[in-house]
Amino acid sequence: MSRGPEAGTAWLVADVGGTNARFALVDGPDGAPERVESLPTRDHAGLAEAAAAYLERHAPDVRPTAACLAVAGPVTDGTYHLTNAGWPKGTAEGVREHLGIPHLEILNDFEALALALPRLGPDDLVPIGPAGDRPAGAAPLAVLGPGTGLGVAGLVPTPAGWVPLAGEGGQVDVPAATDRELAVARLLRAEHGTSRAESLLSGAGLARIHRYLAILDGVKAEPLDPARICAHGDDPLCAEAVAMFCALLGSLAGNVALTLGARGGVHLGGGILPRIAGALHRSDFRARFEAKPPVEDYLRPVPTSLIVHPGPALVGAAVRLAQTPAALEPLEHA
Repeated sequence: MSRGPEAGTAWLVADVGGTNARFALVDGPDGAPERVESLPTRDHAGLAEAAAAYLERHAPDVRPTAACLAVAGPVTDGTYHLTNAGWPKGTAEGVREHLGIPHLEILNDFEALALALPRLGPDDLVPIGPAGDRPAGAAPLAVLGPGTGLGVAGLVPTPAGWVPLAGEGGQVDVPAATDRELAVARLLRAEHGTSRAESLLSGAGLARIHRYLAILDGVKAEPLDPARICAHGDDPLCAEAVAMFCALLGSLAGNVALTLGARGGVHLGGGILPRIAGALHRSDFRARFEAKPPVEDYLRPVPTSLIVHPGPALVGAAVRLAQTPAALEPLEHA
């Protein structure tokens, strides 16, 4: 870059999940995330405090002119709620005042992921299944992925540019299709009163699948966290849990593609899938993605891929600021 964030033109961007909050600085519209640091959410009282801690520890020489913070939860009329972080609800204006930044906005983390999609290159995406035939011209895109929770978003082309579609798609019903999956979904409903997709397609959800399969088989199984389940591919129960996880994700991805008309591609993000990339490739993910009679021919050309870029939501947050006149104004006078 021709000038660093210390020149006074820096933007603060963040990708805040239920477990970790990643922050970075970007040198205006053409800059790439720098000084990327991850802070545990449990170590901070809220979003403003975490952002302030990052700036104090890792960028004491920088005073950002604008900020865009992507959070794992709903954002409505400037009010945000990190569903899985244990932090209180807050407002963008409250965070802005706490940090003393001229312009600050907050958006859903998967909305930020969606905004990043057009900037991802071939090295940032690993195809899952056939590459597909991309339609001529721009077509809607979708992104979803499991982490601490389950995020879903879309990106739609318009004459004015790409427009993200944020929602709470992780709260839809579990897309169970086999007798075994239906039995797991029944155990989930009996335990929690609902059968939300996020309750199975997340880190905690993978552990639930493992536990429910043990119950169905009448065996005693040691409770395992998601990392250990992913690492024990030679254990039959762990292998089945990961395989079911991937199959359910394939069904959900197909549902998202049909709902959004995402013929430009469906991309997979989140923190879990890179750990099980081999199992994902070997799984029924792609078969379940296409198994939507009578519209298999609609889905067959749609490419699906795993995002391997190290910080796509940070890129998407910077894209949002680049689209915002209020964020660009300080740069014009710098």
